[in-house]
Amino acid sequence: MAELNAEQARAIPLTTRPFGEVSKGYTVFRDRDVLAAKITPCWENGKVGQAELDHAVGVGSTEFHVVRPTEQLHDRYLLHFLRQPRVRAAGELRMTGSGGQRRVPTAFFEELAIPVPPLPEQRRIAAILDHADALRAKRRQVLAHLDSLSQSIFHDIFGDLRATSTVAAEASKIRTGPFGSQLLHSEFVEEGIAVLGLDNVVGNEFRWAERRFITPVKYETLKRYTVSPGDVLISIMGTTGRCVVVPDDIPTAINTKHICAITPESARLHPTFLRGAFLWHPDSLAHLRRQTKGSIMDGLNMGIIKAMPIPILPLAAQEVFAKRVESVNAQRAAIQRAVAADDELFASLQSRAFRGGL
Repeated sequence: MAELNAEQARAIPLTTRPFGEVSKGYTVFRDRDVLAAKITPCWENGKVGQAELDHAVGVGSTEFHVVRPTEQLHDRYLLHFLRQPRVRAAGELRMTGSGGQRRVPTAFFEELAIPVPPLPEQRRIAAILDHADALRAKRRQVLAHLDSLSQSIFHDIFGDLRATSTVAAEASKIRTGPFGSQLLHSEFVEEGIAVLGLDNVVGNEFRWAERRFITPVKYETLKRYTVSPGDVLISIMGTTGRCVVVPDDIPTAINTKHICAITPESARLHPTFLRGAFLWHPDSLAHLRRQTKGSIMDGLNMGIIKAMPIPILPLAAQEVFAKRVESVNAQRAAIQRAVAADDELFASLQSRAFRGGL
């Protein structure tokens, strides 16, 4: 690993990025070096890669470690070793600092014990893991295609349709969650009535992440914030502009102040269509850009959302779109299950590989 100050780094003629892009020193790396993230959440998400350079040297920020293979240590073997979940977990235990600034220290890599079988064996193990990883990548490519397919369907059907109505005109109810002292973090409990937040919508699909609950007694005071199946949830604070439809199997739940909940008028507006308009319709997106002055949708509010223009057309046409999206989502769920199984099998293969089990 090599870290240089700005003056030293400028003396290096070949780089992979302009020096002006980083402000607190530079990390130098070479072709085939293994690069491992230092800080949360990148390290916890398994961000370990390998440099592939046309130049003799690369320069980047100081937020990653450079782990250099040797004549006795094959580069792909090293890469796969550092990508193991157990190595990532061990690195997390060694992190220093607090909050979002926690870092994996250099000493973790310096003291890391790596089994080093003969080079032919390392190459064999690396080839097996490379092949297995390539199969996982192909499955993820299919998943990425399905992720964009619903958007393509929306544009094909509705992209040229002008927005002639607004969210407020087509919704029966629009509300945000409880503010301030209405709901304190200290009032969350281990089980009870679910409380939905940003983590439930951040991926533009409804998912359970961190579970938060309030007591039934507390819920009685917050019933007006109840979320129902078919509601459309939009994030308005933090990671804003994310949008999901609440699934049919949702238990009794409320939303936090970070979420705006919309109940569509069922006779005129399908929730899947409303979500699509919010995420993809050009008139709707232009409205959001104007209101947020070209920023990253920071600070959405109910006024902006109520005034958002949307196209409107017969409910039957909206339902045709919703059925096509439902079919895409079913395929996507099947691929996601396969990807999860791939990941589990690959982790098992990694463990066996570095314990002499291949």
